[in-house]
Amino acid sequence: MTPKTMLLAALSTSSLALAAPATTASSQVKRGEYLVSFGGCHDCHTPKKMGPKGPELDTERLLSGHPEQLAVTQAPALPGPWMAATVGTMTAWSGPWGISYTANLTPDRETGLGAWTEQNFVDTMRTGRHMGRGRPILPPMPWEMVGKLTDQDLRAVFAYLRTIPAVKNRVPQPIPPAPPASAAQPAPAH
Repeated sequence: MTPKTMLLAALSTSSLALAAPATTASSQVKRGEYLVSFGGCHDCHTPKKMGPKGPELDTERLLSGHPEQLAVTQAPALPGPWMAATVGTMTAWSGPWGISYTANLTPDRETGLGAWTEQNFVDTMRTGRHMGRGRPILPPMPWEMVGKLTDQDLRAVFAYLRTIPAVKNRVPQPIPPAPPASAAQPAPAH
């Protein structure tokens, strides 16, 4: 092999090595996008707006969670067999757990997942706790099912979420359930 041939071989090998991570990263992001779409993440984490055929995704707020300007502070009474209710944006839910608000999954550093690490995300999906150690993740988030994804798939979801537009949207903290009516009334005096 001549020096020129050796140099060309070395350059082509090193350029292939440099291209491989980009292709792998691109594949990982595409896999994450597929999982987010198939897994129904938009159903709750993307606010809905009323369109000509009913509720549709608000594409300017993809995966940004419950809109901070939409105050929801009182749970509706649910008679009979009804157990849960949602607001029109489908981003706040009420049930026996109180009121939960869907999280901002965009990479905004202050209000979304921008300050999270990949491990924080994986731990959250595995434990059902915020950042893997904080408050419980509340219904309707199916973290038990999402947590069954492989580490590779969870990392792909996180990689995809890092690529979507950041939306500054501070989601409220959950509201615990109201005490039972009997507990709220003082006991009669004897």
